[in-house]
Amino acid sequence: MRIAYTFEQCWRRVPGGTGIAAVEVARELALRSDVEVIGVAGRHRHPPTDGFAPPIAVNALPIGGPLLFESWLRLRWPKVESVVDNADLVHSTTIIPPATSLPLVVTIHDLAFLRHPDFFTARGNKVFRRSLDIIRDKAAMVLCSSQATLDDCQTAGIDADRLRLVPLGVTAHAITDTDRARVRATYDLPERFVLFVGTLEPRKNLARLIAALDSIRGAPPLVVVGMAGWGDHTPSTAYDVRFTGFVPAHNLHALYEACTVFAFPSILEGYGLPVIEAMAHGAAVVTSRGTSTEEVAGGAAVLVDPLSVESIASGISEALANVDRLRSSGMARAAQVPWSVTAEATMTAYREVLGVSS
Repeated sequence: MRIAYTFEQCWRRVPGGTGIAAVEVARELALRSDVEVIGVAGRHRHPPTDGFAPPIAVNALPIGGPLLFESWLRLRWPKVESVVDNADLVHSTTIIPPATSLPLVVTIHDLAFLRHPDFFTARGNKVFRRSLDIIRDKAAMVLCSSQATLDDCQTAGIDADRLRLVPLGVTAHAITDTDRARVRATYDLPERFVLFVGTLEPRKNLARLIAALDSIRGAPPLVVVGMAGWGDHTPSTAYDVRFTGFVPAHNLHALYEACTVFAFPSILEGYGLPVIEAMAHGAAVVTSRGTSTEEVAGGAAVLVDPLSVESIASGISEALANVDRLRSSGMARAAQVPWSVTAEATMTAYREVLGVSS
C-alpha cells in the first residue's frame, strides 16, 4: 500500500495533540514493510514547529497554511495526488480534509465545536463545519481517537459502518538526572507542585482549576505549561500560579515526572494525550469524569466533575494523599497503549478501505 499522509498542522504555532498523533503514528508506520507512507504538507518558508518534525519525507503542495485549508475546502484544490505519484489512499490526520479524488481516510479527534461552539472563534466554527460536511459526504472511513468522539461522529450523521475506534498511544521516555536538574533549573520549579499542560483556552477549564487549588489550604503551586490561546483563563487570586509558556518535548517528560500531581479537568477533549503522557512518566493524575479523558485514564486516575470547583478541589486533595499509588497505577495503564497499537489499527483501516487482506 502507498499512502499519502498529511502533516500540515506540524507547521502551526501550536500543533497540539493532532500534531503529536500524526508524527508518532507515521513513525510507527515507517517501520513496517507492508506500507509506504509519503508525507504531504503545504509550502512553508520556515521549518516545522520545534518537536513536530515529520519522521518521513514530505512532499510540498504549492500553497500552505490557512490559504491551503481555505483552498481545500472551497476549491478542492490542490489535490494531494498532484505531488504524490501512484498513491492508493489519502489519510487526513486532521478534521480539515485535503482535496483528492482518491479514497479518503480522516482522523477526527473531537467535534467540540458542535458541543461548545462558544469555545471557538466564528471563523474556526465555519471551517470545522465545512470540513465535517465534506467528510460526511466524501470520507471512505473515519478514525476516532475515543469512543466519545465516535459517538459524536455518529450523532453528527456519519454512518456507523464508516467509523472506527483508533485510540492514541504514548511513549515513555527515559529521564536522566541531567534532565531532572536541567528542568528544575530552567523553570525554577518548587519542590512540590501541581502541573497543568494544554493550550490556554476556555475548554481547558483553567479558571476552575485555579479556584479549586486556591480553596485547598496549603496546596502546592500550580505550574501551567502551554501556549496562549484565547479567552479569560486566569482569575484574580493570590494563589501561586506560574506560567512557563511552550515547553519542548524533551523537557516536558521530566516535568511530568517532577510534579506532585498532574491536574487536567478539561471540559471536553477528543482524547486527552496529556493524561496518558503524564501517566507514562510517573505522574499522579486527576482528570474529568464523563469525558474521553475518563476512557484514557482507564481507572488509574482520580476522576472529578469538571464543572464543579468543589469536586476538582476534592479530587486534587485525594491525589495529594495517594501520590505513590496513583503513580504506580498510571504507569501500568500507560504501558497498555503504545503507539504501535494505534498504528496497527490504522493499518487495519487502510486494508478495509482498499480491500487488501492482512
